[in-house]
Amino acid sequence: MTTPSPTSAVPAPRTAAASGLTAAIDIGGTKIAGALVHPDGTMSATTRRPTPRGGDADAVMAAVAEVVADLAADRNWDSVRRCGIGSAGPVDSARGTVSPVNITAWRDYPLLARTREVLTGHGRPVPAVLVGDGVAMTAAEHWLGAARGHANALCMVVSTGVGGGLVLDDRLHPGPTGNAGHIGHISVDFGGEQCACGGRGCVESIASGTAIARWAREQGWTGPDPTAAGVAAAARAGDPVALAAFDRAGRALAAAIAATATLVETDIAVIGGGVAASGDTLLGPVRAHLATYATLGFVHGLRVVPAALGNDAGLIGAASAALTLLPAS
Repeated sequence: MTTPSPTSAVPAPRTAAASGLTAAIDIGGTKIAGALVHPDGTMSATTRRPTPRGGDADAVMAAVAEVVADLAADRNWDSVRRCGIGSAGPVDSARGTVSPVNITAWRDYPLLARTREVLTGHGRPVPAVLVGDGVAMTAAEHWLGAARGHANALCMVVSTGVGGGLVLDDRLHPGPTGNAGHIGHISVDFGGEQCACGGRGCVESIASGTAIARWAREQGWTGPDPTAAGVAAAARAGDPVALAAFDRAGRALAAAIAATATLVETDIAVIGGGVAASGDTLLGPVRAHLATYATLGFVHGLRVVPAALGNDAGLIGAASAALTLLPAS
């Protein structure tokens, strides 16, 4: 069965008209999760497998197949009408391929086609769609989370990397390849260090958890926990280097958020992900620096808020993407 690739903008989930259940799969560097998502966003039959380390591409896909098998064993499987897949990126939704930075076995891997084959093996073809994890998080927060009720929103994942997605005119806006809103690779420091993407001064090279911890160590911080969580704990205790590391990250995020709002008139930025779990240690500097960059009248009301759905966002967002990007059934 042929599934259309995402359009540049698609409406919010058709929850009132949607029939049946949505199978949702959330693929990341540490775990592969699945659930059956009901039209109201509640989940059942949740399951997960660790993402295989050091194996080949087929080993990772085998874990995806195990998650699908768990869902197919549920008594409600016959009510599944569609499947949404959210994956760490980069992704190319138009081609159905993924090359996750944190899953090295997959490079231009045809995830959508392989998942459709697995779904068909459980009794019948199921229409499926692939989105990046930033787009999935955006879809989830707009449907049921912190961006609900906002027609124009930027949602961000700040973790090992920095990703995101856009809602414009109350529509999810994944772009032709599913990468619109990938705010982590906006340059905010023209003379900055080279990013893993090849650019310079990208938000991700300053504000990701990896970047925060690396910069703090380079400035002489020697805390016992060398991760961003350790730096956040030190910042809460008043360590000046740790505070500076989060201030630097907050400034980079604020500049990118303001630039996005100025370009497309978003009125809210929702920030989730592991680094955002530090709360006001990150959000405080973002909000403080936002006044420096969001200076035009039409972005003065721009709000920055924490994501609301936590670890459920990936699965809820994958389901929401399927509800919005696939034809009604």
